[in-house]
Amino acid sequence: MSSDGLKLENIRRAFKQGKDELEVLKGADLEIRAGEIVALVGPSGAGKSTLLHIAGLLERPDGGEVFLAGNPAGALGEKDRTLLRRLHLGFVYQYHHLLPEFSAVENVILPQMIAGVPRPQARERAMDLLGRMKLAERAEHRPGQLSGGEQQRVAICRALANAPRVLLADEPTGNLDPHTAEGVFDELIRLVKGSGVAALIATHNPDLAARMDRVVKMSEGLLVEQ
Repeated sequence: MSSDGLKLENIRRAFKQGKDELEVLKGADLEIRAGEIVALVGPSGAGKSTLLHIAGLLERPDGGEVFLAGNPAGALGEKDRTLLRRLHLGFVYQYHHLLPEFSAVENVILPQMIAGVPRPQARERAMDLLGRMKLAERAEHRPGQLSGGEQQRVAICRALANAPRVLLADEPTGNLDPHTAEGVFDELIRLVKGSGVAALIATHNPDLAARMDRVVKMSEGLLVEQ
């Protein structure tokens, strides 16, 4: 596979429910190459969020392996997993989770500074991303002064600030009205394609899913190409 993408190999995960064990993932396989956007669909409770957490190294599978930018993550300790996450992963959630006391540009600068990027360089990168998301004029506004769609676009910029190899998004337009969601999704596709990141986007919206490069459905613990 491309060393720049994401590969999930035979991923298994089960949870205890009283005396029973609920198998959520039963050997899921997925490969996403650099520059490819894949929709992850399936009913609520099917295991989409669990899969995203495992792909994002936030949760360990019971079996199988996650390859991130060519690196197997299964045997890594928490420190190395955190480093791999910081270097190669970007996350977008249904709710933007922006820091309310900081401006839009500061929200995009901060993760870069945590990664060791000097502030002037981080600001230049942040303003470039905000400009590509048509938010340059809103850069100094705090989240409370932005619309829902603008806040989510800032969150997307933040997720891409450190030039990750892989972007994981969990219902990134789920809190937006249909018209706003479509606009945010247009910008997301444009930015992802321009950056060459491998993206896995969970969505309940079939129209948005149909616009991605591929659609995979979570079904009975496995991933099935649609």
